[in-house]
Amino acid sequence: MTYINDFSVSCAMGRGRAAVGDALTAPIALSEMARLIDGRETKVGRLPGQWAPADRGGSRTNELVALLADDMRASIGGAIDRHGPSRVAFVLGTSTTGIDEAAAHLRTRMATGAWPDSFRFARQELGDPSEFGARHTGAGGPVYTVSTACTSGAKAIAAGARLIEAGLADAAVVGGADTLCGLTLNGFAALESIATGVCNPLSVNRCGINVGEGGALFLLSREPGPWRLEGWGESSDAHHASAPDPTGAGAEIAVRQALRHSGVSEGDVGFIHLHGTATRLNDQMEAVLVHRVFGADMPCASSKPMTGHTLGASGAVQAALSLLAMERGVYPPHLWDGERDAELPMVRLAAAGESPDSKVERMLSLSFAFGGNNVALMLGRG
Repeated sequence: MTYINDFSVSCAMGRGRAAVGDALTAPIALSEMARLIDGRETKVGRLPGQWAPADRGGSRTNELVALLADDMRASIGGAIDRHGPSRVAFVLGTSTTGIDEAAAHLRTRMATGAWPDSFRFARQELGDPSEFGARHTGAGGPVYTVSTACTSGAKAIAAGARLIEAGLADAAVVGGADTLCGLTLNGFAALESIATGVCNPLSVNRCGINVGEGGALFLLSREPGPWRLEGWGESSDAHHASAPDPTGAGAEIAVRQALRHSGVSEGDVGFIHLHGTATRLNDQMEAVLVHRVFGADMPCASSKPMTGHTLGASGAVQAALSLLAMERGVYPPHLWDGERDAELPMVRLAAAGESPDSKVERMLSLSFAFGGNNVALMLGRG
C-alpha cells in the first residue's frame, strides 16, 4: 500500500493548504483578467499574493516548487533522515518550465543582438524543475519530470508510487507545478479554446478553458499516513492528436485499471473529481464515461472555475483538493450557470456548500490530455 504522509497545495484558491481548504467551503470563481496578444481579455487563475518570480530557482515555476516544498520541509526532511537521501525520489509534472523568462530574454536579444547575462537555456528544459526541487529538498534518489500535457501531475504521482513498489525508493516527493505563461495562454487562444468569462464545465454554454497556475506536492511512502493512494490507471486513446475519443473507451480503461488496482467496485467510490475543462469535446466524453461506468447519481464536480486549468499541474492540484474535501467533510463544489446540455448524459453535479450524507472514504480524480492521454487516481483515507 502506498500512503500519502503529507501534501502541500497552492493555486488561485489560496496560498497553502489552510487557505485552499477554506476556499472549498466558501468557493469563489475566478475574477482576474489577462490580456491576449490579439487584444481580447480572458479570466485567469493567478496565485494570490506577492511572491518572487525567480529568486531561488531561476524561473517562476521553480520558485513555485520551492514554495510547495517549503510547506512540507519537516516531513520531507524526516523521510530523508529515516531512509537516506538516495532512497527519496523526486518526480514532478509540468509543462511551462522557464518559457516565460526565456521570452523576456528573447526580446532583449532581438533588441540588442545579444542574450542577457542572466539567460540560461537550461531553465527551459523540462527536467529543470525536478532537478531544482531535488536540490532544494535534499532528495537524492531517482529524479525526473513527466510532461504529458494536462495529465503530467497525475502521472507523476503514479510514477512515484511505482518507484516505491519497485523497490527503487522508500519515499517519493511527487506532484505538479505550472505557472502562467504568455505562450500557453495565447496558444490556447489560437486553438479557440479560451473562455472570455469564467469557464462553465458541462453547461450547454461552455466555450473553453481559463488558464491557471499552481501546484501540489505529496510525500509518498509505505509508512502509514492519513491518506492513501489506493490505485491508479493510465491509458492512451490513440484516437486524435488533440481530441479525446468521444466514446470514452480509452478513458474507461484507465478508470477500470484504477478500480482493479484499488480492489474496489464502482459503488465504493464516494465522489468523482472531473477533469472538467469546459471544452465541448472533453465534457462530452467525460459525461459519457461517468454515466456509463457510475450512473447518474454519483456526485461529481470540476474545480476548474476556481483554479483555472493549471495544465501540467492540474492532476496534482485536483488530488490535493480531493484530500482536503475528505478532510473537511465536503464535496469540491461545481460552479457553473446551471444550464444543462441536453445532449450530455445526466451526471450529478455537487453544489457549492453541499456536504455528503456520510463520510466519504475515497474519491476518484480524473485527468485527460492532448493525444488521448488518460489518468485516474483513487485517493482514500488512511
